[in-house]
Amino acid sequence: MRHIPSALEKAMEQFEKLPGIGPKTAERFVLYLMKRPEEEIFAFTAALRALKEGVHICPQCYNFADNENELCSICRSGKRDPKTICVVAESSDVVAIENTSEYHGHYHVLGGTLSPIHGITPERLRIEQLIERITNHAPNEIILALNPDVDGEATSLYLTRLIKQHAVKLSHLARGLPMGSDLDYADEITLSNALHHRREIH
Repeated sequence: MRHIPSALEKAMEQFEKLPGIGPKTAERFVLYLMKRPEEEIFAFTAALRALKEGVHICPQCYNFADNENELCSICRSGKRDPKTICVVAESSDVVAIENTSEYHGHYHVLGGTLSPIHGITPERLRIEQLIERITNHAPNEIILALNPDVDGEATSLYLTRLIKQHAVKLSHLARGLPMGSDLDYADEITLSNALHHRREIH
């Protein structure tokens, strides 16, 4: 039994819920925050609250958007190519690709990848919405930018069968990414090259 105030214990328990954070790291975070000025703590908690109160899902690409605007900044931008759509699994993949400064089109966030063993079927992803975008807006190219792991490859194959029914160029990232890796952990040069040398799916 740890003899610490319950408020600290509860804060540590919340930090432990974050991915990759164990008890020791959670304890270090909380003790660090206790040394900070009160205004910093209030600013930190306000920023966390704003994650839910000030952000919503973009109804076009399903990335995150500020509540001040219906669409996200990418979908609103006149400098982006709406006729090119990059399909990713999660919003973290959008961040990774944007960091390369190589891509200038729009996105479609599926919300995950197919994984029958975990109960993630096509109905639980935004696949139907993707096909609707292709049907209604007739893009020039769809880029499949899913993780090169078993679930990502299975999702790419499933999407390929559906998208090939439409008159649109379909491509995937070049195989510079190691099998089993995540896009959001790939270095910018590797991901940039994978985008630049993407290959058309025939």
